[in-house]
Amino acid sequence: VQLQASGGGLVQAGGSLRLSCAASGGTFVGYTMGWFRQAPGHAREFVTAIWSGGSSEYIDSVKGRFTISRDYAKNTLYLQMNSLKPEDTALYYCAASAYGKSTRSTSYAYWGQGTLVTVSS
Repeated sequence: VQLQASGGGLVQAGGSLRLSCAASGGTFVGYTMGWFRQAPGHAREFVTAIWSGGSSEYIDSVKGRFTISRDYAKNTLYLQMNSLKPEDTALYYCAASAYGKSTRSTSYAYWGQGTLVTVSS
């Protein structure tokens, strides 16, 4: 099973991007799906996740600006990012976990390759 992230790019502060994460070779029905990010010189951090039941969790810094969603028919995870800030600049990774509600990267066994988001001021 593989995850393929896409949709990153260069955007001005205040702009929007939508990241996609397509799953292939299997299905992630019943899995928690999440987005993590890693800025230069920083550790990878949890951003948001959507549980199998549909509810979600966000870090405080993106609440009200980012929205996670999943399309089971397309086997795809999305991250809509609005009102982007320079501090959102990072490599964004999608990931899948079979361990229920978790924000810990070690709970996620499947990872996409990352897509770069750069927000200019």
